[in-house]
Amino acid sequence: MQIQNYIGGSLINPSSNLFLDNYNPAQGKVYSYIPDSEKEDIEKAYKAAKEAFPSWSKTTREERFRIMMKIADLIEQKHDELALAESIDNGKPVKLAHHVDIPRAASNIRFFATAIMHYASESHDMNGVAINYTLRKPIGVVGCISPWNLPLYLFTWKIAPALAAGNTVVAKPSEVTPMTAYLFSKICIEAGLPEGVLNIVHGLGVKVGAAITEHPGIKAISFTGGTETGKAIAKVAAPMFKKLSLELGGKNPNIIFADCDFENALRTSVMSSFANQGQICLCGSRIFVERPIYEKFKTAFVEKVKKLKVGDPNDASSNLGALVSKDHLEKVLGYIELAKEEGGTILTGGEQIHLDGELKEGNYLAPTVIEGLAFNCRTNQEEIFGPVVTIMPFDTEEEVLTYANSTQYGLAATVWTQDVTKANRVAAQLESGIVWVNCWLVRDLRTPFGGVKSSGVGREGGFNALNFFTEPTNVCIKL
Repeated sequence: MQIQNYIGGSLINPSSNLFLDNYNPAQGKVYSYIPDSEKEDIEKAYKAAKEAFPSWSKTTREERFRIMMKIADLIEQKHDELALAESIDNGKPVKLAHHVDIPRAASNIRFFATAIMHYASESHDMNGVAINYTLRKPIGVVGCISPWNLPLYLFTWKIAPALAAGNTVVAKPSEVTPMTAYLFSKICIEAGLPEGVLNIVHGLGVKVGAAITEHPGIKAISFTGGTETGKAIAKVAAPMFKKLSLELGGKNPNIIFADCDFENALRTSVMSSFANQGQICLCGSRIFVERPIYEKFKTAFVEKVKKLKVGDPNDASSNLGALVSKDHLEKVLGYIELAKEEGGTILTGGEQIHLDGELKEGNYLAPTVIEGLAFNCRTNQEEIFGPVVTIMPFDTEEEVLTYANSTQYGLAATVWTQDVTKANRVAAQLESGIVWVNCWLVRDLRTPFGGVKSSGVGREGGFNALNFFTEPTNVCIKL
C-alpha cells in the first residue's frame, strides 16, 4: 500500500513523488510506503488550512459538533480495520488496540465535540462601575505533531480540541506509524469535513516537523514526543512567539508501601510496567518497594513477569508484541547492557526473543526486571521507553521521595498505600504532573494532563486544551 498526504480535502502524493519504507515490526519487513514530504508540502497544507479558516472558524458549534460526531461514528464502525492496522504498524497486540487505542480515539473526538457545546466564557463585575467579559477566539492555523507509541489515540487527542475550537490544522503523524492517520484521512472525507480544515502531511521529522515548527503562519504547536525533540521545537518556536504545548518524556516512579493492597499493587504493577511493550510515556519504569515487603513483592513480581507471553500480535494469548522498530530495539538492548555495567542484576528477561516463521525477523524483547542499581545511575535516570523496569527497596518516605524526584522528568507517578493521609502527603510532595493512588492509567478526559520539569510545558485535556487552542480577548464595558 502507498500512503498519501491529505491536503485540501484530497489524498495526494508528495511533491517529490518519493516514498519511504514502512516496516511491519512484528515481521521486520516493509509492508507499505510513506510520503517523503518536503517543506513544499507543508506550504500547500498551510495554504489550504489558511483558506479554510475563515469559514470553519465561523461555522456554528452545532455544525462542528455534528461533523465531529460523524467522524467518531465512523471510527467505531471501522473499529476492526483500524485496530488491525494499528497492530501491524506498531507491533502491539491487536487485542490492546481493540480495547484501548481505537475506542479512545473515538472518545477523544466525541469528548471535544461535546465540550465545545459547553465551553463558557468568564465575566467579572467591577461593583457596578464596569463589567468585563472574555471572548475565546480560535487562533488560526495550528500545528499538531504526534508520536508513534499510541498513534491514532494521541493523534486524535491533539486535533480534536483544535478542530472543535474552530482552528484549521496542519498535522504530522509519526513516520514510524502512519497507517491509521492515513485511514483517518479517508474517514474525514467520508464524514464531510470541509476541505482544508484538517491537513495531514507524512514524512520525516527533520523535514516535515521542522517545516511546521518554522512556518511563520502556523500560530501554535502541540507536540507529543521525546524531550530532545521538544527542546528543538521550543528553540525555534519560542522566539517566534508561537503558543506551545509540549508533552515529553517520563521516568515514572511506582511507589509501593508495605500497607498496600498487595495483590492489586502486584497485578497493576505488571501492567503498568509492560503495557504496550513498555512504550507508554506513563509506564512505571522505576519500582520502589518498602523494605518489609520488598523480598515478597520482588519474588511475586518476577514470577508474574516470567509468565508473560511475548508473541505474535495477532495471537490473543500474547501479552507483549514487537517493539516499534529495529533501531528502537537496539536502543533498549543498549540500556540493558548499560545496567549490567552499572552493577545491575537481571532478575528476568534481558534478551531479544526470536520467533519462528514469518515472525523470525521481528523486534521482540523479553520483559526485563533489573535489581541492584543506584537510584541516580543512568539506567534509573534516562528514559528507556521499552519493556525494562528497575526495582529497589526503601525505608522511609523521605528516602523514597528523594529517589522518585531525582530525575529530570516529572510526568506521572503511582503510589500504593491504604493510608489516605499518607497518600495525600506523598502525592503533594511528588514532582509530577499526574499522581495515581492505588491505580494506574485511570483517565478522566476532563482533567489536566501533562508533566513538570523536562516532561513538558502546558496541559492538555478538558478545557485546558480548548483554552490552548483559543486566544482570550477581555472586553471591558463601563456602565
